Amino acid sequence: MRHLSFKTQSANANIVKRDWYVIDATNQTVGRMSSKIAAILRGKNKAYFTPHFDCGDYVIVVNSGKAVFTGNKLQDKEYQTYSLYPGGQKIESARDLQGRRPNVVIERAVKGMLPKNRLGRAMYKKLFVYEGAEHPHAAQTPKEMK
Repeated sequence: MRHLSFKTQSANANIVKRDWYVIDATNQTVGRMSSKIAAILRGKNKAYFTPHFDCGDYVIVVNSGKAVFTGNKLQDKEYQTYSLYPGGQKIESARDLQGRRPNVVIERAVKGMLPKNRLGRAMYKKLFVYEGAEHPHAAQTPKEMK
């Protein structure tokens, strides 16, 4: 009997086909939705996923202000920023940040789930978050994602 040998396909610029997806954040849990978005941005939904190559798709998130937190996270979760100056530390609750800048809540959640290197920064650039239901990417004919 002959031994069949298959070569493992490693992703490169010739193989990768990037799609566009639209995700509606209405009544979606922030963490669960963000982990799915991060997997799509990394390309883990592709058969030819390669960890050292950016083979992910573009993701558009609409209605970011309508995403929800479970439990008491809306009151208890805190976002910290620091300006590197004395007294420059600012702490804001999830409720305040979602009311003021709802896009940042989803962007920070997804960014924390991506690799912390230049590859992760390239993946993060393919994420587009909008507060309303409209987005300017109709020309890319994005697919609706549940």
